[in-house]
Amino acid sequence: MRVCVTAQHRGMLDQVLAAFQVRPDHDLDMMRAHQTLTGLTGRMIGALEPVLDREKPDVVLVQGDTTTTLCGAMAAFYARIPVAHVEAGLRTGDMTQPFPEEMNRVLTGRLASLHLAATEGAARNLQCEGVPQNTIVVTGQSGIDAVLYIRDRLATGDLPGLDWPQFPIWVRSNKKLIVLTAHRRESFGAGFESICNAIARIAARPDVQIVYPVHRNPNVMEPVFRILGNLDNVLLTDPLDYVGFVDLMRRADVLITDSGGVQEEGPSLGKPILVLRDKTERPEAVEAGTVKLVGTDADRIFSEASKLLDDPEMRSRMSAVHNPYGDGFASPRIATALRSFLGT
Repeated sequence: MRVCVTAQHRGMLDQVLAAFQVRPDHDLDMMRAHQTLTGLTGRMIGALEPVLDREKPDVVLVQGDTTTTLCGAMAAFYARIPVAHVEAGLRTGDMTQPFPEEMNRVLTGRLASLHLAATEGAARNLQCEGVPQNTIVVTGQSGIDAVLYIRDRLATGDLPGLDWPQFPIWVRSNKKLIVLTAHRRESFGAGFESICNAIARIAARPDVQIVYPVHRNPNVMEPVFRILGNLDNVLLTDPLDYVGFVDLMRRADVLITDSGGVQEEGPSLGKPILVLRDKTERPEAVEAGTVKLVGTDADRIFSEASKLLDDPEMRSRMSAVHNPYGDGFASPRIATALRSFLGT
């Protein structure tokens, strides 16, 4: 196994590598200030070509729905190397939601030879697109393996190589803790204004504290700091490292997010989740009742959050630990599927 990272999200990548003690064999360091998707895609495919030429792998394993995922699949396809896709089959059916992730995963699915789907629903999506059933393996989601690993080690204090302190004193134990993440491109502009206005209304309650690790994109930062920056019950932080964010989530009473990963991780931690999107590629948790779609309408966000905060029974029902995305053993299933694919 050889590991190549593009560092598309440099800050997030480095702390995840440290948490899991992974040392990449190739670090392409692709981040540039003010980069566009077009520029990043072109540079990334070009940077991956010599890596594949040097390593000559039997299979290229790509994960998720990022620009890195698509470029890894395209570079491997051009080099006539089989592609295995982890987290295959997620679909909203709308190329604009989420943007550009839906396009990334649809195209990666067309290029992949082995489809490692997290759920039976994702596998059905692939079958409906004509993907041969014998190329699809349902493994669960490897991200759940990761969050459970960190959760258990936070509980015991066993985090080799990491000096994680006690949780920051700015989290007030006498208030209901709401953890917020929002950064989706399709919400830029009016959508973000509406989200921030809803959060400001929720923050007027004396019984809540809202912690929001703010994405550094200017389209996010400008409305967030303008509308929420001076509110007593809202704490705006820099993006947290992976261990810190898992620790924050496990202490939360309510999660409000537009993140696909949080939609998967939250149910494993027993947290009710309000999703700031109209469509999701992860419908299983919605069907299970642990996740509710609320979109970006300020009135609806405020109303649904208020219900959760005021109704302990509703919060308890949505907090039931039930995760259709995995049981913590996706990684060994993926390894087994790869060995079978390679005939080893």
